[in-house]
Amino acid sequence: MQRRNLLLGLGLPLFPWLSQAQERKPLRFPRDLGSHPDHAIEWWYVTGQLQAAQRQYGFQLTFFRSRVPVTQGMRSNFAAKQLIFAHAAISDVSTGKLLHDQRIARASGAPQVDLASASLEDTHIQIGDWSLQRQADAYQARVKAKAFSYDLALEETQPMLLQGEQGWSRKGPQPEQASWYYSLPQLDVRGTLIRDGKSLPVQGRAWLDHEWSQSLMHPDAVGWDWIGMNLLDGSALTAFRLRTKAGDMLWAGGSFRAAGQTQPEVFAPNEVVFATERSWTSPSSAATYPVQWGLRIRRKRQGEPVWLSLGVKALIDNQELDSRQSTGAIYWEGLSDLLDAQGQVIGRGYLEMTGYARPLKL
Repeated sequence: MQRRNLLLGLGLPLFPWLSQAQERKPLRFPRDLGSHPDHAIEWWYVTGQLQAAQRQYGFQLTFFRSRVPVTQGMRSNFAAKQLIFAHAAISDVSTGKLLHDQRIARASGAPQVDLASASLEDTHIQIGDWSLQRQADAYQARVKAKAFSYDLALEETQPMLLQGEQGWSRKGPQPEQASWYYSLPQLDVRGTLIRDGKSLPVQGRAWLDHEWSQSLMHPDAVGWDWIGMNLLDGSALTAFRLRTKAGDMLWAGGSFRAAGQTQPEVFAPNEVVFATERSWTSPSSAATYPVQWGLRIRRKRQGEPVWLSLGVKALIDNQELDSRQSTGAIYWEGLSDLLDAQGQVIGRGYLEMTGYARPLKL
């Protein structure tokens, strides 16, 4: 997303679509696990499912960093060189309720006055008592929101998944429209969720995305649809598409990595097809979202292309997030099942849909 969009309310977890050329350098770790303040926009995005006794929850934690160009030459410690936004949510499947909260703070680079920070060296980003921090091969996600809190340890169980071409993920018809993008699927989650004053031990599975880019969304795109799915057999599926005003596909992509493999199959734009099967209209925003999708992807089996028919079904219809107090956008982000052609559950993860409440204006 471009800087102005985040400041005025374009929102999120986002796919940035670039209009400027970016220098492609090989990714270096752990350095590239950290912040990239020379890039216009960046985010760390964690979603997953949690089990607490007989109750099931979805959770989301997203930190966004936006570079403010007009303050970069200022020497004052109070100059907001970067803005940090955060969204957190819990989906309670048993009650059908979504709880969410949001924060925004500046990051000038002066610890004595900043309420937010994002490390250059590794994943360590925080706003007050909300944080995401990496330690060895595990992450700690901590949130203290108004209606809920959680403290979750997320342990890596698989190698990092570099999306696109070794982490360079195309997001539009022009070669420069791309982002740096890696994922950590199949994270093992254990920790504590606090709801209604009660502390619940939880465990589950999660997915982490980290993306950064230099500039803007493609001018013909009004929104996008995205999934990140942890399959029950240990595989990982990513699929997304950008939509035009008419609802047509402008660009699509994603990847599939089979269990036990290190390299993913990367989808070309003509190898991912989303089709609406059922929709839900929000009583708050009046936006209509597809909450059940038919998804077709083309994979290679024994060297031959094969089309697979899948389904994506939201566990709760109302998982719309209103972030007008921070990024300004209204979007849908929620726990969903991945189904095979016979309607059997073969995975679970998150579906994200933006641009339905209103087109994304540049």
